[in-house]
Order: sequence, then structure tokens, then C-alpha cells
Amino acid sequence: MHLRLTHTGHIVHVAPTLKKMRADIDLIGKRFLEVFRLDRPRSVKSMGELTQRARSKLHLELRDEPFTALKGVLVQLPDGQGALVNLSFGISVVEGVQDYGLNSADFAATDLAIEMLYLVEAKSAAMDASRNLNHRLQGAKLAAEEQAATDTLTGLKNRRAADHILAAALAEDSEFSLMNLDLDFFKSVNDTQGHAAGDYVLQEVAKVMRAETRKGDMIARVGGDEFMFLIDGLTKKEKLLEIANRLIRGIEKPIAFEQTQCHISASIGIAMRSRGDSEGLDALMLCSDRALYASKSKGRACATFFEELDEET
Repeated sequence: MHLRLTHTGHIVHVAPTLKKMRADIDLIGKRFLEVFRLDRPRSVKSMGELTQRARSKLHLELRDEPFTALKGVLVQLPDGQGALVNLSFGISVVEGVQDYGLNSADFAATDLAIEMLYLVEAKSAAMDASRNLNHRLQGAKLAAEEQAATDTLTGLKNRRAADHILAAALAEDSEFSLMNLDLDFFKSVNDTQGHAAGDYVLQEVAKVMRAETRKGDMIARVGGDEFMFLIDGLTKKEKLLEIANRLIRGIEKPIAFEQTQCHISASIGIAMRSRGDSEGLDALMLCSDRALYASKSKGRACATFFEELDEET
């Protein structure tokens, strides 16, 4: 990109690319310093001072919008024929190309702008590839973490995840209820109908558990036929008993496997925690375990609250 100036600084020739950049303005006849603001060298105020700085690097900006920043150098022509100003976008080449819709045909074959555009494009592609790789790695990490916290057979949380969630709830002094559930007569299914039937029963039981609890409640398989629930924010006995009874009724429905019917039930123990309670995780789990054993002692297929054991004693 270039301009030709008279010795007085008037523009007498404009290169095609500059014309494209200011298609709505006729630059011919205008004074160079009226079209461009000279940022450096700062001391230059006139065309005479500018010609004295011939071959020095110039930092300019177009005075009207868009205020494109340019780099340039002025060279005096022989025999007082004026001067030639060669301009380039410098590091602003990407913005310049976007602002004015330029392409490779708008630059001289020797203009480094094309190489710079290739470098910018290559860098952009490399950054995109890096971001995509990071997203994939992050996704793989999250998937691995989820897999490490999931029981592969049922898709429920596993013991490791349950311990972590319970510890976090205690650390936050949350109000919640802990529910332990053991399947009754599950061993009989495994022994008489095989492990394939047992696995299928566990998967069907997990569906019942998801259906009968709230979305935010934790459900974990913590043993072969042992499950744990964290019912967040709920310590009302009536509501908890409703959930427990729905679980038992849903689990007691016959489960068809191949040509047979699998019959199981469930016993449940419940311990409630209020804000400010001092019991730790082990103590809370012991309370729900004791309530569970009480349910089994009563004949199974029922739910018992730990607080009721205290009342009985």
C-alpha cells in the first residue's frame, strides 16, 4: 500500500488497496497530515518536518472511522518530485483484513502481510486444536472420575462416592436423613436362579430406587445387596416413612427373569440429622445400621427409625 505526495504534502496518487479502504472518500488533493494522524515521531507537525525524517519508521492512524493503525516509511523522490509513503498494517493485519474485506490480491507479492496472515491462521488453528484437546482431556477426566464413583452394575453411586458425599454433607452441617436398605431374600435368588438373575434383579431394584426418590437424593450400592440413601433436607418422619414404604412396595413386586419370577423384599433403617448435631459419620452410620437390624428383627419388609429405638429403651 502506498501514496505519492507533492513536496507540499498533497496526495497525488493512491494505491488500489488504500482506495478500497476509503472507497467513499476521494483522497486525491487532500493533505497527507489531514488524512493521517502521525503518532510517532511525535515532534513532527508539518510536511517539511516529515520529509526531514525520511526513511524513519512512522506510526500513523487514519483520522476517520475505522481508525486503522498503520506503519509506514517516507522516501523522498529525486528532483523535488515529492515523496512516496509505503504503508502496512503491521500486527494489525488481521483487523485490517476483516474491517475492509481484503484478500491476498490486495497486497503486493513482496508484502509480509500474507506471511503474517498465514502465521496468525496457523496459530489460531493450533490454539483451536489445543482447546479441543483440553476439552477432550477434561471430558475424559470427568468420565473417569464419574466411573470411579459409580457402581458398574446398577449405575448408582458406589461406597467410595457415598462416603465422600456424606462427609461433605457433615462438613457443611447439612440437615438430612440417612437410610440403609438391605434386600431380603436376595441370596435365595442368587442360589436358586443363578447370578445372572441376581444381577438383573439388582438392576431392576435400582430403577425402583430412582423412581421412588427425588432427583437430588443420593443412592449408593455399598455392598452386594446393601444400599444407602442420603435424603437431603428432609427429617420429617411422615415423609421419610412414605419414601421407605414406596421403596419396599416397589421392590416387592415380582421381577420376571426368563421363565421365572424373582421375589424379594427390603428392610430399612433410618437415622435423621439436624443442623448443629455433633455426631460424626461413623456414629451416624452406626445409628442407621442399628435401625436396619431392628427392622430385620421385626420380620423384615419394614422401616425403623433410630430415634424409635431410643424411645423403646
